[in-house]
Amino acid sequence: MPAETRIVTLENNYHVWTRRVGLGKVKILLLHGGPGMTHEYLEPFTAYVKKHPEVEVIYYDQLGSYFSDQPNDPSLWTIDRFLREIEEVRKAWHLDQFYLYGQSWGGTLALEYAASAYGRHLKGLIDSNMVDNYADYAKYINKYRETMDPADVKYMKEIEAKGNFDDHHYNELLGKLYQRCICRLKPWPDAVKRTFEHLNEQVYVTLQGPTEFTITGSLKNWNIRDRLKNIKIPALVLGGKYDSMNPEEIKALAKRLPNGQAHICPNGSHFSIFDDQKDYFSAISKFINEVEK
Repeated sequence: MPAETRIVTLENNYHVWTRRVGLGKVKILLLHGGPGMTHEYLEPFTAYVKKHPEVEVIYYDQLGSYFSDQPNDPSLWTIDRFLREIEEVRKAWHLDQFYLYGQSWGGTLALEYAASAYGRHLKGLIDSNMVDNYADYAKYINKYRETMDPADVKYMKEIEAKGNFDDHHYNELLGKLYQRCICRLKPWPDAVKRTFEHLNEQVYVTLQGPTEFTITGSLKNWNIRDRLKNIKIPALVLGGKYDSMNPEEIKALAKRLPNGQAHICPNGSHFSIFDDQKDYFSAISKFINEVEK
C-alpha cells in the first residue's frame, strides 16, 4: 500500500512527523489525543485504508509528541498555536475539502479548527470521544470513578490531595479504572501501550493537569458550545457506551451542531477504535458515504 513520510517544518522552525497512507480521493487528517500522546493508537486506520482504497489518511504527531520535536517550552502548548500547526500540516500535504478527524484532545482541536476561519477547508468533521466543554468531562469522569470500591476512591483522593502521583497503588487503581473506560481489551493492544509509554507529561500537565479528575491546566475552562453554530459542515460525533466521556453529552453535542449526527458504539470505551472496532469504523464509513453522495 502506498505510503510516504514527511517531516513538516513549522513557522518556529520546529519539526513535526507526518505520514500518508493510501492514495484515495477521500482524504482524512488524523489528530491524536493526550494531550501529548502520539499517533500510534490510531494505527487501526491503516487496516481501514486497506479495506477502503478510496480513502487516504495522514497521521501526524503534534509538536511535543514522541515522533516530532519535543521542545522544553510550556508556552508552546496552547490551542491557538496547535491550530496554526494543523494549518501548516494541511498546507504541506496540499489538503483542501478534506475530512478532519480528532480523537479525545484531538477532538478539541478538530472542533476548534472547524469553528475557525480554517474550517472553510473542510468537507467533513469527525469528533471522536470528545464533548464540547471540559467541565462536563471532569464531572462525568469523577462520577464514573465513584462506581469503584469506596475504599479505593478514598485512597485515590487522599493521594491526589498530597500530590503524590507516583504512588504505586494509586497507579494500580488508575489502571483498574482505565481498563473499564479507556480501553476494555485485556491485555491492552501494543499500539495503546506504546502511546501511553510515549506520553509527554509536560504537554499533558500544562493543558490538562496531573490527573483526569481535577483539571487544573489551561483547558480547565475550555467550552466551545457557543461557537458550534459556526460549524456548518457535516459532522459525526462518536462515543462509546463505556466511555470516560458522557455518551449523553456526545449526543447533545451532535444536536447542537447545525449538521451533526452522533453514534455511540455499544461495546466501546474511550478507545472504541480498539474495543468496538467493527462498529466504530462502520459508523465512519457510513458517514463518509453520506457526505460523498
